[in-house]
Amino acid sequence: MNFRFSLFSCIAGAGLALSAIAADPPDAGGTPPNILFIFADDLAFDALGTTGDGSVQTPHLDKLRDQGCCFEQAFNPGSWTPAICQASRTMLNTGKTVWKAAKYDRAKDKTPLWPELMHQGGYETYFTGKWHVKSVGSKQVFDHVGTERGGMPEQTQLCYDRKFIPGKPDAWRPDDQSQGGYWKGGRHWSEVVADEACGFLKQAGKSAKPFFMYVAFNAPHDPHQSYAKYLNKYPVDKIKLPDSFMPEYPYCRDIGAGPKLRDEWLAPFPRTPLSIKTNRREYYSMITHMDDQIGRILNTLSQEVTTPTYVIFTADQGVAMGDHGMIGKQNMYEPAIRVPFFIAGPGIERKSTVREPIYIQSIMPTTLELAGIPKQEHIAFPSLAPSLQGKRAGEQDIYGSYMGTQRMIRTAEWKMLIYPKIKRVRLFNRKDDPSEMKDLAEDPASIPVMKELFAKLKKLQKTQNDTLQLDPVFKEFLQSIPDNTPS
Repeated sequence: MNFRFSLFSCIAGAGLALSAIAADPPDAGGTPPNILFIFADDLAFDALGTTGDGSVQTPHLDKLRDQGCCFEQAFNPGSWTPAICQASRTMLNTGKTVWKAAKYDRAKDKTPLWPELMHQGGYETYFTGKWHVKSVGSKQVFDHVGTERGGMPEQTQLCYDRKFIPGKPDAWRPDDQSQGGYWKGGRHWSEVVADEACGFLKQAGKSAKPFFMYVAFNAPHDPHQSYAKYLNKYPVDKIKLPDSFMPEYPYCRDIGAGPKLRDEWLAPFPRTPLSIKTNRREYYSMITHMDDQIGRILNTLSQEVTTPTYVIFTADQGVAMGDHGMIGKQNMYEPAIRVPFFIAGPGIERKSTVREPIYIQSIMPTTLELAGIPKQEHIAFPSLAPSLQGKRAGEQDIYGSYMGTQRMIRTAEWKMLIYPKIKRVRLFNRKDDPSEMKDLAEDPASIPVMKELFAKLKKLQKTQNDTLQLDPVFKEFLQSIPDNTPS
């Protein structure tokens, strides 16, 4: 590929010199570049120092972002299950749209997954961490596997029984290693992932064969556990509440994001400022701990690997952490669906930005193109390689879905949510109302905009193989809007 080349400097202040990232692009017909894919779980776009307001300390990821390109609008298109991570990862590895991925069965579907395509292209493939893809284990599709983790660590009941009463300490302590979760096994899981990834890099650096590494942290998925030194970086009284904080989202019970949903058990209803600040504090501390482990991986890459390497970092989805009164990711507001997305490597302009919207599942075809491996017909998502050359490769509008209870369309200016079970539509002007707090759907003047958005949403449903019938819902809602036309 003819990427614009710029020589990457050392990462000052983080102790990293990414020589493998800084290498010249491989010659046509030469050795393909290595691919290091680092994946987080439940990481919202604004939960890093470089993409947020500075509340979260992530020096290593901030420096990685500076070494390459940031895709500012990266999204997960939805889920058929409350385990959003499972849906996101199944789409990512199969290349299938959300509703085709929902039916994926390894026993019946023999199309090769992402690591198998990389292996077929001559790569040595490695995995460690959270897999969580339906009906197939990591050992079936990777050459080498460290520790495969499940969807999330087990939590004690103490974690769910917290009352968040001012002046009274919780029985649950995120730094208490006797309470299991990420401490189970004697070493924090994020550290185990980094240990194993660094171990493989030391071996791979001696091999002439290119490698594809899939390094998947469970962090910062709850339980939000880390050491006291990380928690101490975030005093509760210094934590900011999100602009959209509210005690309870008025439709949470109707859209599948109410008190019965496990993700929402981390704070009692109604939410209080203390319960949200405490959860955000522990979330931030876990992110900073993960960032240190990513720093270890990147440092080992620099020390052990001299061949050209692309580093890609993103997350499977975001998470609310108090936005609109929710804590989980089973909603269509920005914190739950938008994630950070960085690519650094040979020929990628440093500190560059792509602002067009994309789905994170485009990672797979992008790496295939970077590796010179033909894209197969079953892969529904486009490669982002043209975007790295300044050409448009992303989406015009973004589709969102959650089971049968939520649908979304997001455009450059608008976001429209549809809640089919209660025949409710919500409309937000994203430019005037970035926190999505002022619902314009019941304003008769919004009807033309909503009709236009609905037509676009129906087209997106077809591209995503979504058969949910929304016409009766939308029609009934429009009919409920009062006619304020003067008689």
